[in-house]
Amino acid sequence: MSEHLQDKVIIVTGAGNGFGRLISKKCAAEGAKIVAVDVDEANVTAVVSEIGEAGGSAIAQVADVISMDDMRQAAAAAVASYGAIDVMVNNAGVMPLAFFADHERAWERWHKAIDINVKGVVNGISSVYDQMIAQGRGQVVNISSIYGNAGIEGSGVYSATKAAVTTLSDSLRIEAKGKIKVTTIKPTGVSGTNLASWIVNEAAIIGLVGQRAGVFGEHLQALMEGRLPEELSDVDSVKYWAITPDDLADAVVHVIDQPWGISLSDVTVRASGEDYLY
Repeated sequence: MSEHLQDKVIIVTGAGNGFGRLISKKCAAEGAKIVAVDVDEANVTAVVSEIGEAGGSAIAQVADVISMDDMRQAAAAAVASYGAIDVMVNNAGVMPLAFFADHERAWERWHKAIDINVKGVVNGISSVYDQMIAQGRGQVVNISSIYGNAGIEGSGVYSATKAAVTTLSDSLRIEAKGKIKVTTIKPTGVSGTNLASWIVNEAAIIGLVGQRAGVFGEHLQALMEGRLPEELSDVDSVKYWAITPDDLADAVVHVIDQPWGISLSDVTVRASGEDYLY
């Protein structure tokens, strides 16, 4: 059972689907008050309805993280409804994997990714900063990626955006020491989310597995065909091969569910037997 989520006011961007939806529902189930933010009104309204039906507390805020005004309004709604902002989860993001040779068909998604993945995080931080400082405490959770650990073939732009997220987190941690806790979450590849819909060239994922590409391809094919060996699909096996959206959401909930004096600063969430290199 949660010890530190009860009544925390948590803003989650990209709450309409994927990781954001799961994070919102899991935190609400443990007693947190959720401000669900998403550009898709139907999706974010559905999430809030589900939370309410389960006995939780949440409000929906339609906002585009690219818009500073939208994010300020979301923060104001949190304070108006719940009186505080304890946690900001900058989750909204897209993954336009592509080689530079794909620039003609990739540039529009690359530019959008820079807006969402970088400017969206800057706006998220900026929208809650003054409130958290005034409160004397707060937490910002930024979703980065292992793709941001290095320049990777097929992921130049996406990796750059996620490296930027890590840098923003580090800078905020230094500036707001003792008032705002900052957590950087770095997931590995996660199937079953909307991120794959932004991939421009599916071959670009191979850069992250390098010399393990052959084994990765075999495992991926087995997963798609429903014949992945039990030792690779059992979360209690050290050979567990691929984390699920639930695994990642649980990790985010865990870093929030801490005493105010404990900060889990940098967390990479990966399967112990995976094929990713970074």
